[in-house]
Parts: sequence; structure tokens; C-alpha cells
Amino acid sequence: MRRRSLLAGAFAVLLAATACGGAEGEQASADGTTLRYAAVGAPAATTHDPHGRVGNESDYLRFAMLYDVLTVTDENGAVQPRLAESWEPDGDDLTRWTVSLRDDAVFSDGDPVTADDVLFSLERIQGKGAENNGRLSAFDLEASSVTGEHTVELATHQPYAEVGGALASLTFVVPEGSDDITEPVIGSGPFQLEEYDDTTAVLNRHDGWWGDAPGYDTLQISALPDPGARAEAVASGQADIAGSVAPASAQQHEEDDSVQVVTRPGGVNYPLVMDLGTEPFDDPGVREAVKLALDREQLVETVFLGYGEPGADLLNPQEPFAPQAEPIERDLDRARELLEEAGHGDGVELTLHATNSYPGMEETATLAAEQLSEAGIDVQIEVGPPDTYWAQVWNVEPFYLNSLGGNGFVDFARMALLADGPVNETGWDEPEWDADFAEALATADDGERHALLADLQQRVADDGGYVVWGTGDGIDLAAGVTGLPTGPGFHRLFIEQVEAAG
Repeated sequence: MRRRSLLAGAFAVLLAATACGGAEGEQASADGTTLRYAAVGAPAATTHDPHGRVGNESDYLRFAMLYDVLTVTDENGAVQPRLAESWEPDGDDLTRWTVSLRDDAVFSDGDPVTADDVLFSLERIQGKGAENNGRLSAFDLEASSVTGEHTVELATHQPYAEVGGALASLTFVVPEGSDDITEPVIGSGPFQLEEYDDTTAVLNRHDGWWGDAPGYDTLQISALPDPGARAEAVASGQADIAGSVAPASAQQHEEDDSVQVVTRPGGVNYPLVMDLGTEPFDDPGVREAVKLALDREQLVETVFLGYGEPGADLLNPQEPFAPQAEPIERDLDRARELLEEAGHGDGVELTLHATNSYPGMEETATLAAEQLSEAGIDVQIEVGPPDTYWAQVWNVEPFYLNSLGGNGFVDFARMALLADGPVNETGWDEPEWDADFAEALATADDGERHALLADLQQRVADDGGYVVWGTGDGIDLAAGVTGLPTGPGFHRLFIEQVEAAG
């Protein structure tokens, strides 16, 4: 095995003028065009390990540009090749798959990317399942093997027709032997790391990358936790892109010819999460009362300022195979009846946990509490800081706000809906549902499988612990930039083909 470390130690902290492009907001560096991206991220949560716990979108963006992934999803959510050219089942049982890799991919030091690197990376990702929510747990990597310099045979624990999707977006490939990634290691993506600190990373174009040359020479990624600060960075000329800004910022710049508002339909999803194993949410009537007490139209208009659609508790209504369902209408009378039937005729007291990690989360909690109070549900709000919320509240407290942001239903179900899922945050435990999910994944025919998955998603919407009151558009601001990705989920991370003005 070989281990290749990119940097022996951290570079000096970057000057503010370098990170922002100078006082005049210049876009051209000495080597060519620079793209400056202000991304969601808390500097204290910065990590260099692409396979463990990643709390910053700024880090995910950096990893997507430094490391190749096996597959990606396109603007419609369909799986497309990336480092993997094809993935085909070895027989009808869908438990063994041959993955054929590109033979022209090289790391930034010139060494070729081989099947050994890929299998090592997948094993490392799976080995950090406690940190990354059980990523790749569908695969039996002990029974998988390298079958050629650019070929891997992957085994799954059960028949699994959605292997292409399971390998999408976060399968960052590092050199074999990169066991300890406390400092960055080299990758084979479209860029290579030049300088970094906890706030800003500077990446230069990797000319040996197998894909089309990126539309710019240098990428500067700055981690900014405050959405207003990200928006202001673009408005003031200090950044070219601001990721995930508030709807108010979009409204402010709708008539501004110098700033482009780029929307990603269905990119924002802030469900209320109820733990089915904790009182009072162990009573289906209470869960239904919560769902019926919300005014979803008002939530969308207030939180998303109209940049979104009211929901029917479907976890991912944007997927092509999602059920077609009308938004749930508010019914306060029925909500009160259900609470009384559940023994809460005098009302019920709850604590709703929230954070301001993403634009509108805190506003969601405030308005939801007001609406629930009209049905006799007294809600106290506790707002946690972004640096600790995802470690101390998410998957810990019985009632809180999550941020799903367009996760694919199959991957999300495997992670959070199976009874033994690594982060079954609602305590959903339905053996029949689990069996039907396994049957769906063992169905080779796309149409039949998608129909089964649609039914499974509807059953969770009807009886589960997620209150998906609506989905909002993900909103980015851009200046002098074209081609910003607008697809669902992690599609937004792959920005190598963005064109930046010179």
C-alpha cells in the first residue's frame, strides 16, 4: 500500500484580500480566471476527511472538486457515470455487480487511479459508518474484490437494483493507503488543493483530469455560516456565488441586473421530526393532529416567501417516481378531536428544537409553534447553535427540525427508515414495510420498482414521524457566472463546468 499526503502541515492563514478577491472584487488571478464561492459552513466544523462526519457544505463542495466520485445525479435526479463508466449485475439476483472504471483517470501527482484505490476508498467509507450515517452499508465489501486494473466486483447484502444511485455523489476516491486523513490527501478530481485554512480553501485546476477542462482556473471556497453574509459577499463584489441564501435576499435582488437569482426546485426541506417511540408521538392520533394543525400555505409564503410548494409529508416529492398527492389542508377541528381521543383534551406541551444553520429554519419553528397552539399544542422553542445542533440535537431529541435538502428516497430510506437503519431518527419500525422495501430493491424492472417505491413513500407520509409541510427552492446568488447547477441533492456540488467571467 502507498500513502500520499498532500501537505505536511497547514499553510499560513490566507489574507482576507486573497479570500475575497481584493478590495475591488477582481475576478482574474495571476494565472487566469478565479471563481469565488461563499458556501454554507462553520469554520469550527471544518474537516479534511471526505469519508467521515462532514457538517459543512463548504467541505462537501471542496471534496467534490478535489476527488472523483463513481457516479453523479443529473439535473433531473437520474444517475450518470463519472469515474465509473458502467455498473452491471452479474446475473438475475442483483447481488453482484461489475463496476467498470475509466482507464484515463490520474491523481494530481500523475499516478493512475486503479480499482485498488476505488475498493480501498469504499472500504474506508463503510468503515466510518458511525460518522457518516452508514454510507454504503448496502454493500458486502468483504465479499467484493478487484477483478482487473480498472474493474471492481461489488457484492450487496441483499438484491439491490439501485446500485448506481448508492454510488452517487459522495463516493470520494482517495489513493490506496490513505488511512489517516487529518491533513488533505491528493485526489483525481477537476481541481487540486493549493492553500487552505479553516475558513478558506484555494484550489487550482488539475490539468490531468479526464473530463472537460473547468470553466475557470482557480476556485476559492469560503465557509460562511450566516446566509446574510453570503448574500452580501456577492452584492459587494467579494464573491461570485453565494450558496443557499435566504428568500429575502432573492427578493431583494430579483430586479438587480448585476446579481442573478438561481433557484433549485425542491432543494430545501425542513421537516418536523417526531420520535414515534416517545410520548406523545407514540400515539398515531397525536402525530396526525400535528400534521393537520399546520397551515402549510402560510408556512411556504412566510418561510420561503413563495419560493416553494406546500407539502403532503412526502420525503422527496420531486423524484420522478414519487406519489402524486395534494398538499394536506389544515383542519383544526379534526386536530383537536384527535388530541382529545388521545387523552389530551386539555392540550399537550412540547419542546421543538431548531437552529439557524440554513435560511428559514428558525422562522419555521416560530410559525409552526404559533399554528400548533391554535389546536391546543403548546410549543416551546429551543434554538441551538449550528456548531452543536447536528451533534447534540439531531437524532437525539424527540421533536426537532431537520434539513433534508433533496435526499434520494432510496438512500434516505435505507439510512433512516429501516428498523435497523443507522440513523432511524423517528423510530420507524414496520417489519412489513421493511420487507416490501427489500422486495422493491430486488425488482429489476424500473417501472415496477418505482411503483413499489412510490407506495412505500406514501405509507411513511401517512403514518410516519416526518411532517414535510412544504419544500422550498434552494436559492443561490451569482454575479458574472453562468451554468450553476440547479438539480436536486448533491448535484449542486459539481460546479466544474460553471463559466466565470474573466
